[in-house]
Amino acid sequence: MLKVYNTLTKNLEEFKPIKEKKVSFYHCGPTVYWVQHIGNMRGMTLADLIRRSLVYLGNDVTFVRNYTDVGHLTGDNIGDADSGEDRMEKASKRENLDPQTIAKKYIDSFEAHTSALNILEPDHKPVASNYIEQMQELIKKLIKEGFAYETDKAVYFEVSKFPKYTELSGQVLEKNRVGEGKGDVNDTDKRSPHDFALWFFKTGAHKNALQYWPSPFTSNEVENGEGIPGWHIECSAMAGELLGKTIDFHMGGVEHISIHHTNEIAQSESANGVKFVNYWLHNEHLLIDGKKMSKSEGTAYILDDLIDKGFDPIVLRYFFLNAHYRSKQNFTWEALQGANLSYKRLKKQVNQLQNTKEKGEIAQLYKERFVQALENDFNIPEALALLWELIKSEIKDADKLETIKDFDRVLGLNLLDNTKVEINPEAQELIEKRQLARKLGNWTESDELRDRLKEEFAVVIEDTPEGQRVVS
Repeated sequence: MLKVYNTLTKNLEEFKPIKEKKVSFYHCGPTVYWVQHIGNMRGMTLADLIRRSLVYLGNDVTFVRNYTDVGHLTGDNIGDADSGEDRMEKASKRENLDPQTIAKKYIDSFEAHTSALNILEPDHKPVASNYIEQMQELIKKLIKEGFAYETDKAVYFEVSKFPKYTELSGQVLEKNRVGEGKGDVNDTDKRSPHDFALWFFKTGAHKNALQYWPSPFTSNEVENGEGIPGWHIECSAMAGELLGKTIDFHMGGVEHISIHHTNEIAQSESANGVKFVNYWLHNEHLLIDGKKMSKSEGTAYILDDLIDKGFDPIVLRYFFLNAHYRSKQNFTWEALQGANLSYKRLKKQVNQLQNTKEKGEIAQLYKERFVQALENDFNIPEALALLWELIKSEIKDADKLETIKDFDRVLGLNLLDNTKVEINPEAQELIEKRQLARKLGNWTESDELRDRLKEEFAVVIEDTPEGQRVVS
C-alpha cells in the first residue's frame, strides 16, 4: 500500500489513483532563461525517482514536465509574481538574443544536464508559448463564470470568489502587506491586492514586451487585446490539456506552495468545477554550506562546476539519494567527495559481481523490503541503505546481481554500466567520450571510438540495454 504525504491535507495518505494502475503526474519544469543550478536539478532528480518508483510499483505513469518561456516575472523572487520584468525578456537583453533563441539555448542546456543525471525523458515536454490558445480558453471561462475581470492593464482572478484559496498554503491573507500584489502594473482598477494576473495587456510595464499575442480580452489601451499570459495560467492550461481536468500528482519545490500552486488550484477549479490535483508533492531546498544558495556569493553552482572539478554527474545523483525529498539537504564539496568515494566503491563491487557466469534470481526478501521503503512516501534513502545491505549479504553473487539490476530501475545509478573499470587512463578517456557520443546520438563517432579502443588498447566494448560495458 503506497502512502504519500499530501501537502494539501498535511497528512500521510493511502494513494488511490483516479484510474486503476494509471497515474497522471505533472511536474513544474524550469523557466528557460538561465542555466539551472544544482538545487533545481535536485528537484528534477527527486521527481524522476518518484516517477521511477511509481512505475516499479506497477503503475502506468504519464509524466509531464513543462518549459516556461514567457510570463514568469522577476517579482516572484520577492513573493509577488505579478511584479518585475519578464525573465525571458531580461535574458534577451542580457545576451542580445531574441526570446525564442534564449529558450532553445537553455532548453538544450537543461536537457544535457538531465541526461547526464540519468533523468528519464518526460512523456510530454510542453512549452508554454505553444499553449496560448488553451490559456485564453481557460481565462474566457473564468470571466464568464464571474471569477475573473478585465481592466485596461490586465485580466485578474478575483481571489475573494474562491473561498478555499489558502487551503494549500495555510496563509492568512489579511497579514500580508497592504498593496502587495499590485506589482509593476500599478493598476488602480485592480479590486484587491491579492488578485493575480491571468493576462497582461501590452501596456504599462509590458508596453515594450518582446513576446505578445492577440487575445479576445478588452483593453481601452491596447488593440486586439495584445499581451502575454500570467505565469500561473500556463501550468493549468498545459496540465489540463495533456492530463485532464483532475490529475493524480502535481510536484514542485516548496517555494511554489504559497503563490504559484495556490493560484493554479484557484483558477483550475473555478474554471472546471472539479478538483484539480488529488496529491500535492513538494520537495525541500538544497542548501550550500548550510545556507541558501546565492549567486552573489558564488554558490549557485551548476552541473558544469562539478564536472570542472572532476566529478561525474552521476555522483551528484548518488548524493541526492541520501536525503528524503521532503527534507532539506546540505551540499558541501566534502560531502560530494564522500558521495564520490561511496559511489566508486559501489561500482567496483558491482563490477566484480558481473564476473559471475551463473544465472541468478531476484532475492524476494530484499525486494519486499525495497518495495516497503518506496511505499513509505518514496523513502529513497532507506532503499539506498538496503542496496548496501544487499551488497554485504551472504546471498550468492548471481542473485545479488539480479537484485541490484532490479533496484537500479528506481535508483538510476547505471550500476551495471561497466565503463568505470580501472584501466589505462587514455582508454578510459575514450570510453567516456564514446558514452557521451551515444547520449548525443553521434553513432558514427561512437563506432569509431569503439574500433580505436579495440585496436589501440585491446579493450572490447559491448552495448547493452543498461549502457556500454567493458567485456575485456
